[in-house]
Amino acid sequence: MASLRDIRRKIKSVKSTEQITKAMKMVAAARMRRSQAAILAARPFAVKMEELIRDLHAVHRARDAEGECPEGVRDFFEAPAGGPAGLILITGDKGLCGAFNTTLMRAALDWTREQEGRRRYLAVVGRKGRDFARRLRGSGCEVLFEMAGIFPKVGFHHAEMLGKALIDAYREKGLARWDVVYNEFKSAAQQRLVRETFLPAARFDSDDAPLSADCGFEPDYARLLQALLPRYIKAQLYRMLLESQAAELSARMNAMDAASKNAAELRESLDVAANRQRQAMITKEIAELVGGAEALAA
Repeated sequence: MASLRDIRRKIKSVKSTEQITKAMKMVAAARMRRSQAAILAARPFAVKMEELIRDLHAVHRARDAEGECPEGVRDFFEAPAGGPAGLILITGDKGLCGAFNTTLMRAALDWTREQEGRRRYLAVVGRKGRDFARRLRGSGCEVLFEMAGIFPKVGFHHAEMLGKALIDAYREKGLARWDVVYNEFKSAAQQRLVRETFLPAARFDSDDAPLSADCGFEPDYARLLQALLPRYIKAQLYRMLLESQAAELSARMNAMDAASKNAAELRESLDVAANRQRQAMITKEIAELVGGAEALAA
């Protein structure tokens, strides 16, 4: 049985841990509110850009059939089926956020197994993803781009750097696709794992685009798409980074809340154990005193 001193030492340690987890929960909650406001502000622009590209995609199909779609624009919509595959993995920079990073890395590992037999490239955001990608280098995966230490202060310039690297690799390496894995922020208590194809840029059904192929454009169609598609890609990447940032902070807030509750329960059980130990010691001392008094009286 542990001594009273050992139990009190454990109580002190648990109290310190509880104070740390409560402080981390408060910091994560404050940062999450700011990140939530940032993602709510960025979503409308990203959605409108996607709607615009969705409309222009119908025109692309019609004009490409007539041979009017320029090669530089066609690359964004189509890619060689047998080319290499790439994965954009967006993780956190730190741990202590529950299964946030583990779920992402498990999905990335599943992707590498599915793409077995073809050349694979990785673009990773976050220290956890960077460390994970470095462990995969010996399995035929090449890391093309790394970005770490940007959370929780994501800016559009981070999306611009990432977008430029992805577009350059997409064209120079002849990639068939860029897939993306990240966590989408749903609410303070929920995140959703997202795995989807990012490039080619648009994979829409024909019924989704209302524009007619006979529309006129100013400037011309090719220049318009050449200007809009890189911006669309960077806007979507910026939204994904903000989604991941808010989701990570909410996951950390929930994890630290659960840790604080567990620490409080453990501290209470240790307090009970300490009281029982102290009571047993007092009872033992009283019994010894009574026994000694009885011995002297005899």
